[in-house]
Amino acid sequence: MKFLDEAKIYVRSGDGGAGCVSFRREKFIEFGGPDGGDGGRGGDVVAVCVDGLNTLIDYRYQQHVKAKTGVHGMGKNRAGANGPDVELKLPVGTQIFEEDNETLIADLTTVGQRVVIARGGNGGFGNAHFTTSTNRAPRRANPGQEGVERTLWLRLKLIADAGLVGLPNAGKSTFLATVTAAKPKIADYPFTTLHPNLGVVRSDDREFVLADIPGLIEGAHEGLGLGDRFLGHVERTRVLLHLVDASCDHAGTAYRIIRGELEAYGHGLDEKTEIVALSKIDIVDEETLKKQTERLKRAMRAHGPALPEGERRKPPLMLSAATRTGVTEALRALASTISAARETEITEKAPAWTP
Repeated sequence: MKFLDEAKIYVRSGDGGAGCVSFRREKFIEFGGPDGGDGGRGGDVVAVCVDGLNTLIDYRYQQHVKAKTGVHGMGKNRAGANGPDVELKLPVGTQIFEEDNETLIADLTTVGQRVVIARGGNGGFGNAHFTTSTNRAPRRANPGQEGVERTLWLRLKLIADAGLVGLPNAGKSTFLATVTAAKPKIADYPFTTLHPNLGVVRSDDREFVLADIPGLIEGAHEGLGLGDRFLGHVERTRVLLHLVDASCDHAGTAYRIIRGELEAYGHGLDEKTEIVALSKIDIVDEETLKKQTERLKRAMRAHGPALPEGERRKPPLMLSAATRTGVTEALRALASTISAARETEITEKAPAWTP
């Protein structure tokens, strides 16, 4: 299935049914009076968060969604049926924006969540509704209320516990394929990964979801390379694993470039907890590895995220996904950070105890 994380759609709720002008006509009943029923309500357009989807590709080909009109009222005080609702089935992590692509309407984060994004019009009153003590036979009825039409943007931000960032060919896809059952494309040329990939990691009886996004280059926030739009898929993560290729020209420069792109993107990415690792250590000699490690440490001190008071910056991990060297240590570091973040979130959300 092709991956699509952004789509523009047009939605319109159903019009309300019109009220009915009708009079009771029966034998031997001289003054039957009005008996026109009310119209039915128009159908709503509802966004529903469902499990089993990880792309918005359905809305690449179905960009217009319209609910049906309510049934008109009828004689004998028969009200029209309500129009059926139309459901937009969206994956977990979808955000719905107004046409300006900035005003957030809804953020679907849990399976089963429902949001009405276009409410159907009310049905019109029939003439039975307008009877008064002085007007016993009204000949008027209301038309149904018109539905709501909106142009919306759907934007998918994958929900993962940890994210992989780094320059192209830093070993992110190889690491994902090594520690999960995911099968991303792996090759020896830049930008092999063209869309995000997810995998479930199992480490020491703990599970978490790991996301791999396309590599960043200097100037990605200005549109160079594949741009920085895919960084949205690691906005919700609790920790970032920053891979730096040990065989690159300068590990410190590679680290600085990614940190600059995270800061330029914003949304708190540059403030997230970060675990740094030198990857591909199996293809460099000890002298080069030592030199690159020192360069990376200096860059981390200069450009790394701010640390809480009293906490010391941890040295970079040594990692080789091809030989599985250091993989277990990296997974344990990720798992412990995620567990700590979860406990903090639970504590913050817990209501204060009151007697």
